[in-house]
Amino acid sequence: MTVHSTATRKRRSIYLNHCIVYRKSLTSFIMEFFNSALGKNITFVRPTYFIISGFIGIPNIKYYYVFLFFVYIVSVVGNTAVMAVICLDYNLRTPKYIAVFNLAFADLCSSSALVPKVLDIFLFNHRYIPYNDCLTFLFFCYTCLSMQALNLVVLSYDRLIAIIFPLHYQVKVTHRFMLSLIAFFWVLTIIAVLITVGLITRLSFCKSVVINSYFCDHGQIYRLACNNYTPNLVMAILLPLLILWLPLVFIICTYLCIGYALSKVATIQERVKALKTCTAHLSLVVIYFILLLITFILMEKMHPNARIINLSLTSVFPPMLNPIIYVLQTQEIKESVKKLFKFRVLSRITVKQSL
Repeated sequence: MTVHSTATRKRRSIYLNHCIVYRKSLTSFIMEFFNSALGKNITFVRPTYFIISGFIGIPNIKYYYVFLFFVYIVSVVGNTAVMAVICLDYNLRTPKYIAVFNLAFADLCSSSALVPKVLDIFLFNHRYIPYNDCLTFLFFCYTCLSMQALNLVVLSYDRLIAIIFPLHYQVKVTHRFMLSLIAFFWVLTIIAVLITVGLITRLSFCKSVVINSYFCDHGQIYRLACNNYTPNLVMAILLPLLILWLPLVFIICTYLCIGYALSKVATIQERVKALKTCTAHLSLVVIYFILLLITFILMEKMHPNARIINLSLTSVFPPMLNPIIYVLQTQEIKESVKKLFKFRVLSRITVKQSL
């Protein structure tokens, strides 16, 4: 028994030593991953501020920022109105309109995270932005803009089930399922962007601190580093894959399935009726992805000013147009708006008569 217990203790000791060595190696790897200057003869430099360059050599460019301001106002009013209509009308509290509400909320957040700060930087000449403020600015912009594409995925899934499995729609797409799916996408986006922003903190900036963009752009920031930025480059590839290419592929596959299902429908009227329920969503997909695809495909060939204009319009135009498209092309929202206006007019008439 004594020999057996001694052998057991030796095995445990060897196992514990292996665990300690493994933990130390894992810890050193993580520290090395997030601090590329560790153990190397590198002076780690974290700048106190970045400088946003914006447009180069364009006269009267302030009028463009005034244009962005009016686009922002329309976006805020439109998305707030859509959210209010969905909240006020009990008939719109369905899984589909939970997704529409979340789209309006993400659009409102993305516009509010981006445009006011851009106006402050360029209209009031506050181009020097502190290091921590720049990373915070980057986090909120990327998170909210990423959710726009993922919201389109949610809406495409809703249309897929509604058209292909109409009898099972109430069972497959419930309030709980829709809320869970949206919450999952928010958590996924926040984690992905947090990792992206966190990897910037491992970079040493001993060269320029001028960001050649109109906001704290991740791609422009990590290229300013004077140490190894391979992890940032990896995230710069993975993040667009996660928030742009995979959603686009899923949406295309969704509509291929819808088209195949509709081709089996006997009458043309039924096909047209089913397609009408998709027109608003398809319009949003085209508006959102066309500008982004142009930017990503032609980024290296574009002049910096053209790239900034395209990126800024991609960021502000979809949030402005989304509520307009849903109000004009969605019958339920149009009917709800008419009811709310009729109710308001009748209430005013009743108050006047009582007076």
